[in-house]
This record gives sequence, C-alpha cells and structure tokens, in this order.
Amino acid sequence: MKGLVIFDNDGVLVDSERLANTILAELLTEAGLPYTFEEAVRDFMGGSMASMRQKAEARLGGPLPADLEDRYHQRLFDGFAGLRAIEGVQAVLGHLDAGGVTYCLASSGTHRRIRTALTAVGFLDRFEGRIFSAEDVAHGKPAPDLFLHAAASMGVRPGDCAVVEDSPLGVAAANAAGMTVFGYAGMTDPAKLSSADAVFGDMAALAELLDRA
Repeated sequence: MKGLVIFDNDGVLVDSERLANTILAELLTEAGLPYTFEEAVRDFMGGSMASMRQKAEARLGGPLPADLEDRYHQRLFDGFAGLRAIEGVQAVLGHLDAGGVTYCLASSGTHRRIRTALTAVGFLDRFEGRIFSAEDVAHGKPAPDLFLHAAASMGVRPGDCAVVEDSPLGVAAANAAGMTVFGYAGMTDPAKLSSADAVFGDMAALAELLDRA
C-alpha cells in the first residue's frame, strides 16, 4: 500500500460528472458555441473552469459571457441536492480507514464546489483539512502541480503516492507527477485511460488494487 492515496472528486467520489457536463454543454450552446454532453466530456472533463474558458473561447473566436462560471455553479449546486456518492467508494474509504492509510482529495473543482459536493454525500468530515483544489496552484491538470502540491502538503514523496482518477487529464497529471495512477472507467472509455498503471470499471476492485500498490 502506498503512503498516500489521492482521490479525484467528480466522477470518483461523487457522481457529478453527468450533471456537470450537461450543464456546461447547455451554457456553451446558449453562448453561441453549440456543444453536446458527449463533446463536453471529451473536451473538458477533468479540467478546471479556467482551462475550459480558454479552450472554449479559442474555439468560439471571442469571449464567453463573464458570468458563465457563476451561472454554471448556481445550476450545479442546485442539482447537488440529489447528488450521490459513487457506488462502492464508501467501502473503499472504510477499508483505508481500517488499515490506517492516509488519503486526501485533489480536484480541478473550486474549493466551494468540492466542499458542497462532499457535504451533499456526507464525506466532508472524512476529507476536512485534506482538500486540494486547482485554485491552489498555478497550473491545473494535466500539469502535475496539483498532485505535487497535495503530496508536499501531506508530507509524502510523489513516488509513494497512488492517485485515483477518471479522466485522461487527471491520469496525465499523475503520470507527470511520478505517481502510481489507477484509472476509473466509470464514465470514461477505458482506452482513454490506458496510460494509467491499471484501469478498472468497478469501484469494488479498487481496495485490492491499492493493497497491491
């Protein structure tokens, strides 16, 4: 078992990716840049809102509405009332707790988004004081900065960390940080996570993968 397990949030701990990418596609379409849910997942899943804006504005050839992020988060947080944890992940956290394994969270989401989601599914107490956001670093995923920041803050060497990710951007960031990475293909084509050390589609398999890491 590695010295630190770093979890992504959206799509790994909380089942929010479908909602988030549906809302994002709607807002981009309203702004004059037609997007489907599938295209939003393809282009933006795992990245920060800052990187989304940069990519979308380059494709649009002009600025997005200044309040797009505010409207996105308002719709998202309204939808969080029905948010659920990813099936099986609570058992994984319990397994790590029982084994005395340290874990934390490193997400491209804002601190407000992360904490709102964790509160909705009852996980905030598990991660309090161990939450790291792309807001904390200069460069979000796929740069390694966020994972390196989380490891340094937790006092663990990068090589002693295991990362659980569900997006190609997140897997790339973990690889760049020199960490072991497990790709969760819950909503992602497994082929797009092929650069992970292992790819799994059932959260029930994660505890054993981490034990062997």
